[in-house]
Amino acid sequence: MRLTKFEHAALLLEDSGKKLFLDPGSFTSPLTDTANTAAVVITHEHADHWTPEQLKRVLDLNPGVPIYAPEGVAAAATDFDITVVHAGDSVEAGPFTLTFFGGKHAVIHSSIPVVDNLGVLINDELYYAGDSFTIPEGVEIDVLAVPAGAPWLKIAESIDYVLAVKPKRSFPTHEMVLARAGKDMSNGRIKWATEQGGGEFFALEPGDSLDL
Repeated sequence: MRLTKFEHAALLLEDSGKKLFLDPGSFTSPLTDTANTAAVVITHEHADHWTPEQLKRVLDLNPGVPIYAPEGVAAAATDFDITVVHAGDSVEAGPFTLTFFGGKHAVIHSSIPVVDNLGVLINDELYYAGDSFTIPEGVEIDVLAVPAGAPWLKIAESIDYVLAVKPKRSFPTHEMVLARAGKDMSNGRIKWATEQGGGEFFALEPGDSLDL
């Protein structure tokens, strides 16, 4: 299975000629080459994690492809056929096994509603928590997508998250809100935290890939 990082929070997984797109949103360049998509996963309803235009780019070449997401996405994306999933669910989509965790977005501020959010474990290898620090209890994580910058986090939380999960490998995500200097600072902290558990950090940039 190969992981390719796109801008911000979007990821592409490829296995056995099939593709899985995660969270292609407003900070991500328009998706291209979407043929042979097995599924799309949207962790929550915020626009930086999905847009109608991005979903249409997938559906135009893959009519009827399943879109897995929590209830909040189904309520927001009424023009699309969303397959609602919950924490504890596990589904098969082509060569991909998707197991969902969590339930709620991290708190941004008391004045801002807390929306539904699900983390997803893919083929028991890659874990991506969306906009949360939900830890998949009882699971040994090979590769962890680590949020690097957002209105809902401070870097101390990302560090503690990595220290708790102890992934074998990690890479940054959710960082388009950061300038280059901010990305470099976050990468350094996440790298340090990953190495404390004996893991290796990969400073992936948009377009970079990692074989899982």
